[in-house]
Amino acid sequence: MVIRIAAVGDVHLDEDVVGRFRPALEELPDCADALLLAGDLTRHGTEAEARCVAREFGGLGVPVITVLGNHDHQCDQVPQVIKVLEDAGITVLEGDGVVLDCVGGRLGVAGVKGFGGGFAGRCASDFGEPEMKAFVRTTTDSADRLAHALKSLDCDLLVALTHYAPVPDTLAGEPLEIYPFLGAYQLGQAIDSAPTALALHGHAHAGSERGTTPGGVRVRNVAHPVIKQAYSVFHVGDDLDQGEVSRLTASGT
Repeated sequence: MVIRIAAVGDVHLDEDVVGRFRPALEELPDCADALLLAGDLTRHGTEAEARCVAREFGGLGVPVITVLGNHDHQCDQVPQVIKVLEDAGITVLEGDGVVLDCVGGRLGVAGVKGFGGGFAGRCASDFGEPEMKAFVRTTTDSADRLAHALKSLDCDLLVALTHYAPVPDTLAGEPLEIYPFLGAYQLGQAIDSAPTALALHGHAHAGSERGTTPGGVRVRNVAHPVIKQAYSVFHVGDDLDQGEVSRLTASGT
């Protein structure tokens, strides 16, 4: 059993960028069973920019699944953004999951945007001012929803999709001072709570591609500035080292 998963994040589309990815995306049915988008689809989270995303990533001939990112929340138009994407056939996850019937088996994808907070030994805590408690509880609630979604899926292969990073490994290259704003250890704990085969995220534009959760799950940062191509393709399954990558060079990016 091998399932081919294409993924990219942080494409930040608007009218000036739309069309850049499409030539490579047209090749997806030949090389992937599904496309996963790791958030920050837009620059400012407007309905107009969401229509650009729908034009770019709709009607590709493979299922497209996404989570939103922090940029997609900027203009407080999240309901409108989600409607535009779903009308284009793109599945938007936030604390839930979906199972796809692929040639290589049943692929389960659970997703949340996630939030910040930092990592073991250097993280925010649920203590003190109400504002700090609210910050940390946002992260904890998001991680709890991811864990629940992962555990609820009946599938052959399980993938976690977030925007924020679940481990510090894939942040290497970013300033240490901003790690707490790029991810949180609670997301990694959620991923390790289920038999997850692969975890994908974006957000860290200057980060690194590869990491591992404390429980041994492969983590990949698929932010476009990191992978420097339209998408990467991950061949995941029993016959291969779980979560390892077959990179696809794509034109136009």
